Amino acid sequence: MKTLAISAKLRKGTGKTDSKALRNQGNVPCVLYGGEKQVCFYAHENDFRNLVYTPEVFIVELDIEGEKCRAVMQDLQFHPVTDKLLHLDFLQIFDDKEVTMTIPVHLEGMSIGIRNGGVLSFRRRKIITRAIPGNLPEYIEINIEDLEIGQSIFIKDLRVDKYSFLAPDNAVVVGVRTARELIIEEEAEEELEGEEGEITEGEEGAVVKGAEATEKAEGEAGAEEKPAAE
Repeated sequence: MKTLAISAKLRKGTGKTDSKALRNQGNVPCVLYGGEKQVCFYAHENDFRNLVYTPEVFIVELDIEGEKCRAVMQDLQFHPVTDKLLHLDFLQIFDDKEVTMTIPVHLEGMSIGIRNGGVLSFRRRKIITRAIPGNLPEYIEINIEDLEIGQSIFIKDLRVDKYSFLAPDNAVVVGVRTARELIIEEEAEEELEGEEGEITEGEEGAVVKGAEATEKAEGEAGAEEKPAAE
Protein backbone atom coordinates (compact mmCIF):
# COMPACT_ATOMS: atom_id res chain seq x y z
CA MET A 1 0.00 0.00 0.00
CA LYS A 2 1.13 3.56 -0.71
CA THR A 3 2.53 5.67 2.12
CA LEU A 4 2.29 9.40 2.74
CA ALA A 5 4.69 11.28 5.02
CA ILE A 6 3.31 14.09 7.17
CA SER A 7 5.27 16.23 9.63
CA ALA A 8 3.27 17.58 12.54
CA LYS A 9 3.61 19.46 15.82
CA LEU A 10 2.30 18.69 19.29
CA ARG A 11 -0.56 20.82 20.50
CA LYS A 12 0.30 23.03 23.45
CA GLY A 13 -3.34 23.42 24.42
CA THR A 14 -6.37 21.26 23.81
CA GLY A 15 -9.30 23.55 24.49
CA LYS A 16 -11.90 25.09 22.22
CA THR A 17 -10.03 28.39 22.04
CA ASP A 18 -6.80 26.65 21.03
CA SER A 19 -8.59 24.61 18.34
CA LYS A 20 -10.17 27.75 16.90
CA ALA A 21 -6.82 29.55 16.85
CA LEU A 22 -5.17 26.66 15.02
CA ARG A 23 -7.92 26.60 12.39
CA ASN A 24 -7.69 30.34 11.88
CA GLN A 25 -4.00 29.82 11.03
CA GLY A 26 -4.87 27.17 8.43
CA ASN A 27 -3.99 24.22 10.67
CA VAL A 28 -6.03 21.12 11.44
CA PRO A 29 -6.26 19.70 15.00
CA CYS A 30 -5.71 15.94 15.07
CA VAL A 31 -5.72 13.05 17.52
CA LEU A 32 -3.64 9.86 17.31
CA TYR A 33 -4.88 6.90 19.30
CA GLY A 34 -4.24 3.16 19.43
CA GLY A 35 -0.78 3.42 20.98
CA GLU A 36 0.36 3.66 24.57
CA LYS A 37 -1.22 7.08 24.94
CA GLN A 38 -3.43 9.46 23.02
CA VAL A 39 -1.49 12.19 21.21
CA CYS A 40 -2.97 15.56 20.23
CA PHE A 41 -1.17 17.27 17.36
CA TYR A 42 -1.71 19.50 14.35
CA ALA A 43 -0.46 20.13 10.82
CA HIS A 44 -1.32 22.58 8.07
CA GLU A 45 -4.43 21.76 6.05
CA ASN A 46 -2.36 21.63 2.84
CA ASP A 47 -0.41 18.66 4.25
CA PHE A 48 -3.62 16.61 4.29
CA ARG A 49 -4.76 17.50 0.77
CA ASN A 50 -3.34 14.34 -0.85
CA LEU A 51 -4.78 12.20 1.94
CA VAL A 52 -8.32 13.56 2.17
CA TYR A 53 -9.21 14.71 -1.34
CA THR A 54 -8.44 11.49 -3.20
CA PRO A 55 -10.11 8.09 -3.75
CA GLU A 56 -6.81 6.40 -2.93
CA VAL A 57 -5.91 5.10 0.52
CA PHE A 58 -2.60 5.55 2.30
CA ILE A 59 -0.64 4.45 5.31
CA VAL A 60 0.49 7.71 6.89
CA GLU A 61 4.03 8.01 8.19
CA LEU A 62 3.64 10.58 10.94
CA ASP A 63 6.58 12.57 12.29
CA ILE A 64 5.37 14.44 15.36
CA GLU A 65 8.33 16.54 16.46
CA GLY A 66 10.75 13.68 15.93
CA GLU A 67 8.48 10.91 17.21
CA LYS A 68 7.67 8.68 14.24
CA CYS A 69 4.88 6.16 13.81
CA ARG A 70 2.60 4.72 11.17
CA ALA A 71 -1.12 5.33 11.17
CA VAL A 72 -4.29 5.25 9.10
CA MET A 73 -6.99 7.90 8.94
CA GLN A 74 -10.05 6.77 10.84
CA ASP A 75 -12.38 9.76 10.91
CA LEU A 76 -12.59 13.32 9.65
CA GLN A 77 -14.87 16.28 10.21
CA PHE A 78 -15.77 19.09 7.80
CA HIS A 79 -17.47 22.39 8.45
CA PRO A 80 -21.14 21.91 7.42
CA VAL A 81 -21.26 25.21 5.50
CA THR A 82 -17.77 25.91 4.16
CA ASP A 83 -16.57 22.27 3.83
CA LYS A 84 -13.36 23.34 5.56
CA LEU A 85 -11.47 20.44 7.12
CA LEU A 86 -11.92 20.78 10.90
CA HIS A 87 -10.54 17.66 12.55
CA LEU A 88 -8.83 14.33 11.83
CA ASP A 89 -8.53 11.13 13.85
CA PHE A 90 -5.69 8.68 13.21
CA LEU A 91 -5.23 5.11 14.41
CA GLN A 92 -1.67 3.97 15.07
CA ILE A 93 -0.93 0.67 13.35
CA PHE A 94 1.53 -2.13 14.04
CA ASP A 95 3.00 -4.76 11.74
CA ASP A 96 1.48 -7.68 13.66
CA LYS A 97 -2.00 -6.26 14.31
CA GLU A 98 -4.88 -6.30 11.85
CA VAL A 99 -6.45 -3.03 10.79
CA THR A 100 -9.70 -2.25 8.98
CA MET A 101 -9.70 0.08 5.97
CA THR A 102 -12.01 0.94 3.08
CA ILE A 103 -10.25 -0.15 -0.13
CA PRO A 104 -11.28 1.14 -3.59
CA VAL A 105 -12.28 -1.27 -6.38
CA HIS A 106 -10.71 -0.95 -9.86
CA LEU A 107 -12.36 -2.59 -12.88
CA GLU A 108 -10.25 -3.92 -15.73
CA GLY A 109 -11.32 -4.74 -19.30
CA MET A 110 -14.51 -4.37 -21.35
CA SER A 111 -17.08 -7.06 -20.63
CA ILE A 112 -18.77 -9.19 -23.26
CA GLY A 113 -22.13 -8.16 -21.86
CA ILE A 114 -21.48 -4.46 -22.35
CA ARG A 115 -20.34 -5.04 -25.94
CA ASN A 116 -23.64 -6.86 -26.50
CA GLY A 117 -25.71 -3.93 -25.28
CA GLY A 118 -25.71 -4.51 -21.54
CA VAL A 119 -25.27 -1.82 -18.87
CA LEU A 120 -22.65 -1.92 -16.13
CA SER A 121 -24.01 -2.02 -12.58
CA PHE A 122 -21.10 -1.07 -10.30
CA ARG A 123 -22.58 -1.64 -6.85
CA ARG A 124 -19.52 -1.51 -4.57
CA ARG A 125 -16.81 0.96 -5.51
CA LYS A 126 -15.15 0.43 -2.12
CA ILE A 127 -14.96 -2.61 0.13
CA ILE A 128 -14.25 -2.62 3.87
CA THR A 129 -11.17 -4.81 4.21
CA ARG A 130 -9.27 -6.19 7.21
CA ALA A 131 -5.67 -7.39 7.32
CA ILE A 132 -2.26 -6.75 8.85
CA PRO A 133 -0.81 -3.57 7.28
CA GLY A 134 1.65 -5.48 5.08
CA ASN A 135 -1.18 -7.39 3.38
CA LEU A 136 -3.52 -4.49 2.68
CA PRO A 137 -3.87 -3.87 -1.07
CA GLU A 138 -3.79 -0.41 -2.66
CA TYR A 139 -6.95 -1.39 -4.52
CA ILE A 140 -8.98 -4.49 -5.37
CA GLU A 141 -8.72 -5.23 -9.08
CA ILE A 142 -11.54 -7.06 -10.87
CA ASN A 143 -11.31 -8.27 -14.47
CA ILE A 144 -14.78 -8.04 -16.02
CA GLU A 145 -13.93 -9.13 -19.59
CA ASP A 146 -15.89 -12.41 -19.33
CA LEU A 147 -18.91 -10.89 -17.60
CA GLU A 148 -22.07 -11.44 -19.67
CA ILE A 149 -25.52 -9.89 -19.40
CA GLY A 150 -27.21 -11.18 -16.26
CA GLN A 151 -23.95 -12.17 -14.56
CA SER A 152 -22.44 -10.65 -11.42
CA ILE A 153 -19.28 -10.81 -9.37
CA PHE A 154 -19.89 -11.28 -5.65
CA ILE A 155 -17.80 -10.70 -2.54
CA LYS A 156 -17.27 -14.46 -2.29
CA ASP A 157 -15.57 -14.42 -5.71
CA LEU A 158 -12.92 -11.98 -4.45
CA ARG A 159 -11.92 -13.56 -1.16
CA VAL A 160 -8.23 -14.40 -0.69
CA ASP A 161 -6.10 -15.57 2.22
CA LYS A 162 -4.13 -12.33 2.72
CA TYR A 163 -7.10 -10.18 3.73
CA SER A 164 -10.78 -10.49 4.57
CA PHE A 165 -13.91 -8.51 3.69
CA LEU A 166 -16.55 -7.47 6.19
CA ALA A 167 -19.34 -7.64 3.59
CA PRO A 168 -21.41 -10.86 3.22
CA ASP A 169 -20.46 -13.41 0.55
CA ASN A 170 -23.64 -12.82 -1.47
CA ALA A 171 -23.13 -9.04 -1.76
CA VAL A 172 -22.89 -7.96 -5.42
CA VAL A 173 -19.80 -5.93 -6.33
CA VAL A 174 -20.34 -5.47 -10.06
CA GLY A 175 -22.63 -6.94 -12.70
CA VAL A 176 -24.00 -6.44 -16.21
CA ARG A 177 -27.72 -5.84 -16.64
CA THR A 178 -30.19 -4.90 -19.32
CA ALA A 179 -31.33 -1.27 -19.15
CA ARG A 180 -34.72 -2.38 -17.77
CA GLU A 181 -33.16 -4.54 -15.05
CA LEU A 182 -30.91 -1.66 -14.01
CA ILE A 183 -33.88 0.71 -13.65
CA ILE A 184 -35.68 -1.85 -11.47
CA GLU A 185 -32.56 -2.27 -9.33
CA GLU A 186 -32.17 1.48 -8.88
CA GLU A 187 -35.82 1.88 -7.92
CA ALA A 188 -35.48 -0.92 -5.36
CA GLU A 189 -32.38 0.74 -3.92
CA GLU A 190 -34.17 4.10 -3.65
CA GLU A 191 -37.04 2.46 -1.77
CA LEU A 192 -34.58 0.76 0.58
CA GLU A 193 -32.74 4.03 1.19
CA GLY A 194 -36.05 5.69 1.99
CA GLU A 195 -36.88 3.02 4.55
CA GLU A 196 -33.43 3.33 6.12
CA GLY A 197 -33.39 7.15 6.06
CA GLU A 198 -33.86 7.48 9.80
CA ILE A 199 -31.07 5.00 10.46
CA THR A 200 -28.73 6.86 8.13
CA GLU A 201 -29.40 10.13 9.91
CA GLY A 202 -28.77 8.43 13.21
CA GLU A 203 -25.44 7.11 11.97
CA GLU A 204 -24.44 10.58 10.82
CA GLY A 205 -25.43 11.93 14.19
CA ALA A 206 -23.23 9.32 15.85
CA VAL A 207 -20.27 10.54 13.82
CA VAL A 208 -20.85 14.11 14.97
CA LYS A 209 -21.19 12.97 18.56
CA GLY A 210 -17.95 11.02 18.17
CA ALA A 211 -16.17 14.19 17.06
CA GLU A 212 -17.63 16.06 20.01
CA ALA A 213 -16.46 13.27 22.30
CA THR A 214 -12.97 13.75 20.96
CA GLU A 215 -13.19 17.46 21.75
CA LYS A 216 -14.29 16.52 25.26
CA ALA A 217 -11.30 14.22 25.65
CA GLU A 218 -9.13 17.15 24.70
CA GLY A 219 -10.61 19.19 27.54
CA GLU A 220 -13.38 20.90 25.59
CA ALA A 221 -17.00 21.13 26.63
CA GLY A 222 -18.74 18.88 24.13
CA ALA A 223 -22.18 20.20 25.04
CA GLU A 224 -21.14 23.71 24.05
CA GLU A 225 -19.24 22.71 20.93
CA LYS A 226 -21.05 23.56 17.69
CA PRO A 227 -18.83 23.07 14.60
CA ALA A 228 -21.01 25.37 12.48
CA ALA A 229 -20.24 28.28 14.80
CA GLU A 230 -16.49 27.76 14.41
